[in-house]
Amino acid sequence: MAEAVPVRCPACLRENGYTAPVFPCACGSPVHPPLDLAAPPVQLTHRTWSDTWVTVRCTSCGRESEWPHPELGCGSCGTVVLIPVHPLERVESGSGAEPGTQGAQSPADPAGADGPAGAAPSAAARPGQGQGPGRSPDAAGRGGTGGHPAHIPPPPATPVPRPAFRPVTIRTARDAVATAALYLRWLGFRDVRQPDGRPIPSAAVDLRAPGLVAQVDPTTAPAGLRAVECVWLNGLTASATSVYFSLAGYTKDARARADELGIPLFVMDLTGMPQPVNDPADALVGPDA
Repeated sequence: MAEAVPVRCPACLRENGYTAPVFPCACGSPVHPPLDLAAPPVQLTHRTWSDTWVTVRCTSCGRESEWPHPELGCGSCGTVVLIPVHPLERVESGSGAEPGTQGAQSPADPAGADGPAGAAPSAAARPGQGQGPGRSPDAAGRGGTGGHPAHIPPPPATPVPRPAFRPVTIRTARDAVATAALYLRWLGFRDVRQPDGRPIPSAAVDLRAPGLVAQVDPTTAPAGLRAVECVWLNGLTASATSVYFSLAGYTKDARARADELGIPLFVMDLTGMPQPVNDPADALVGPDA
């Protein structure tokens, strides 16, 4: 666990202890935003998308994911401040060859002495090229792959099982939103994010992804019929799948209406593990969860 660091409130100048959050990467390694303690914290007066999330690279697998931006509420005056984070350094992948040298002849290559410049040796001059281990020239001539004739496709590869979801403990409403976003990415939705612009006054928080409209209700009251119908209408307008997450469950009318409309409903406990509560949610998760 990361150690607490002092963060000075820019409004009242009080020092508050802050511990950087640790998030689970898809590879299973812990990741945390690299705090820039040399820069002063910034007072949060208007929340935008760029203030809410930050891109962090996993030091184990190199995966880049978006996580909640570190922020702290002052224990004295209540001011919310954003803690600066070091910008993501772009990794330039080397090609291993200088530009313009691809396909050039080496001085020791005897093929360049007899053939025209840039001409590749014929297949007859290099017997066995293009044939995998154990393939005969007859099989190569038939266009087979791995012993299968060209007109018969090879058997499909065995699907890789999905790894277990790693929950994040929910302590605040922001934790609930982050957990829902993580779970949707685990289900296979890409580019899950909160829409830009000023949000509509509501207890629920919107999450969007290509083909997905989700709402997260972090309050302690069960989600009602109107909330389920609203997320269904939003999904209908966007021609996307509608999903609802709630911390306090759902009313009977809301569950019945969700079953009629085919809206997946999930309940999240404080351990951060979403649980499907109706058949559409079970179908969305799939049998390999």
